[in-house]
Amino acid sequence: MSFVSVPRPQRTPFSFQILAILIGGLVLFSLAVGLITGGYQLLYAGRVFPGISMAGVDLTSMTPEQAQTALSQRLTYPTSGKIVFRGGDKVWVATPTELGMVFDAGTSIQRAYNVGRQGGLFTELAGQLNSWQGGLDLQPVIVFDERVAYAFLQNIAVQIDQPVVETDLHMNGTEVTYTQGQTGRLLNVDATLADLFTQLSAFRDAEVQLVITEQSPVMLDASSQAEALRQILSIPLTLNVPDSQPGDPGPWTIDPSLLAGMLTVGRVQTDAGWQYQISTYAQMLEQFLGQISPLLDRSPLNARFLFDDASRQLMLLQPALVGRTLDITATIDAVQTGLLAGRHNIALVINNALPGAGSDETAQSLGITELVYSETTYFRYSSIARLQNIETASRQFNGLLVQPNTTFSMGDAMGDISLDNGYAEALIIYNGRTITGVGGGVCQVSTTLFRTAFFAGYPIVERHAHAYRVLYYEQTASGYDPLLAGLDATVYFPLVDLKFTNDRSSWLLMETDFNRDERSLTWNFYSTNDGRTVQWQNLGLRNVVPAPDPLIEENADLPAGTCKQVDYSGDGADITVTRTVSNASGQIMFNNTFQTQYEPWQAVYQYGPGTVNPQALVAQGLCH
Repeated sequence: MSFVSVPRPQRTPFSFQILAILIGGLVLFSLAVGLITGGYQLLYAGRVFPGISMAGVDLTSMTPEQAQTALSQRLTYPTSGKIVFRGGDKVWVATPTELGMVFDAGTSIQRAYNVGRQGGLFTELAGQLNSWQGGLDLQPVIVFDERVAYAFLQNIAVQIDQPVVETDLHMNGTEVTYTQGQTGRLLNVDATLADLFTQLSAFRDAEVQLVITEQSPVMLDASSQAEALRQILSIPLTLNVPDSQPGDPGPWTIDPSLLAGMLTVGRVQTDAGWQYQISTYAQMLEQFLGQISPLLDRSPLNARFLFDDASRQLMLLQPALVGRTLDITATIDAVQTGLLAGRHNIALVINNALPGAGSDETAQSLGITELVYSETTYFRYSSIARLQNIETASRQFNGLLVQPNTTFSMGDAMGDISLDNGYAEALIIYNGRTITGVGGGVCQVSTTLFRTAFFAGYPIVERHAHAYRVLYYEQTASGYDPLLAGLDATVYFPLVDLKFTNDRSSWLLMETDFNRDERSLTWNFYSTNDGRTVQWQNLGLRNVVPAPDPLIEENADLPAGTCKQVDYSGDGADITVTRTVSNASGQIMFNNTFQTQYEPWQAVYQYGPGTVNPQALVAQGLCH
């Protein structure tokens, strides 16, 4: 027997059965949805589905043409709407159309018609259900041309915008120019445009606040400074000496035109912000004050006295004088303060300096008790001009005080040697020649002072000898003493001076006595004698060099046929003078050696043009 195997039928898995059912159901559902949506579209073919509106206008079952007519009749906002722009107290009104807004009716209606008809099966179904159940209000399609709105806002900006104006204050000569500051304004078109688009999209009337930015000037107002400056330049400025006394200089008047050059106006930053500041131009004012300073400045002068030998008391010869100097820096500050306060009469700032010896000094307060030394020199045969100069110069030292432990300068006390101060022209030694000059004979005074300090034992700080021997300085009461050669002193201020030091603890009072009849000058030193002694020695003339032959020359200013001697011969020589100063106990305080080298000096004769044989006239002694 044979058996034939028959295959058993296979069973489909359960999961595949479920999947097949779902797919089949989905296909059936899609077919149903398609039938429903397609049927709904067929039902409303060429018409807007029910429940669709736009900007509140119901478009249910309308054809596109009907919808366009309805929207055109109802949606008049672009042409009838109002947009109000407000900036401060100004208002501008425009329609949306004037601002570039256009209602796109075709696109808007197409958008409404496409609801439930585009986007796929289920999207179409959702659109149809939403419009049928609750309705859909669509936004109309708006076309917004920003260029039109931008141009409109730019026209507003022309009326609003204003540049910032900085405050300005300056001077043009004496004219004050002032410009008030102004806050700048600028319409921010871009920011305003963004707000406008938002309002237009709402499809209703609205107010748009213009976005305006402001820019303040660095300084808004300087009217008070301008008025102050005009006040300063309104009248001249007067500077005066405080507590002015007769003989004081001033006052000085500065015209507004000159004053304007002494002022500056500039902006400065303070805690309160920037502001204009009026200041004095220190350099210009300093220059002006520097010009008047020499008229004001004076050194303090000690009182001058004469010593009464009988009473041993001082007699006031000339009151003391308080010194003063112009304080330029403080005066500049005073002018600055005074001008800003509206004053035009301002006192200079003066610093006073008290003298070392006032008018109320006594012999006891100064330590002056007696005559410590007196020296007399003689100058017979001096010319009238030379006598005048000796008297004028010696008078400058009469009653003069020298403070203890200070060095006295003859040049400082002498003053200016000029015709205006009473000096005359007389013979002087200058540039290797004896010529006529102002002040000839002053060296008689310096020689007398040198010898007084020399023999009184005061330290000599500076002394210069003459270029050649001058017989005036070797005269005695009855004749000549060659041992006085080498004890002369020449001066030529400020290059050549005579100085000595009062090294005593008491003040030194100097008195001078000019005797015209005797042709003599006496110099007295009053102080307190400390017992010092002076020993001196003159080694005499050494290395004598004979004078050269005379010089005979023509002088075109002399009359023809005349001859005149204008310089005198003298032998050259070296002279050494020593001095030893000892104290009251005999101990040596200091030694001095004074070296003098006199040059051989040539006689000079001058003759007028056309003079015959002037050498013979000189040889015969006929040239005087």
